[in-house]
Amino acid sequence: MESIIWPEEYTPGFTDNYCSNEVIIAGLSVADVWPFLNNTDNWPTYYNNVADIRFYDGFGPELSPGARFHFSTFGFPIEAEVTEYVPAADGKPARLAWHGWAEGDEETRLDVIHAWLLEDLDQGRVRVLTQESQIGRPAQELATTKPNPMINGHQDWLDGLIDAAKAVKGL
Repeated sequence: MESIIWPEEYTPGFTDNYCSNEVIIAGLSVADVWPFLNNTDNWPTYYNNVADIRFYDGFGPELSPGARFHFSTFGFPIEAEVTEYVPAADGKPARLAWHGWAEGDEETRLDVIHAWLLEDLDQGRVRVLTQESQIGRPAQELATTKPNPMINGHQDWLDGLIDAAKAVKGL
């Protein structure tokens, strides 16, 4: 199975916070799931922790290489830019990542890389992996919060994503 490609400064284990969530499910493919992740108009229909999505410079609502956008999540207003965008092709997995940041001073600034990997597996299964690596004081606080809001929130995102794709397929 494939893994996330990290910019060096966001390598998990060396940042202030890191979370990883994954599902593997039979009956779906990357082609079934990708549209619900790639088109941000879909996000609020299956994930209640995202709002106020808007794009800059004529981009959107579908993500694309270099697209700049804004959204709110986990109580943070996030500015974001797509840093990796590889739709699935020729048997290779789909990859999507954005650099997101919440402006602020040393106490309040948050920088993240949020990455997604979608890959078809044998026996008609799909694997969806999402990971986030964070830098900043808010990330340090999130890392010690129990229950972990990032793990739980991203699991909700994954579950909603899969449920949306299953609904279209009638599963």
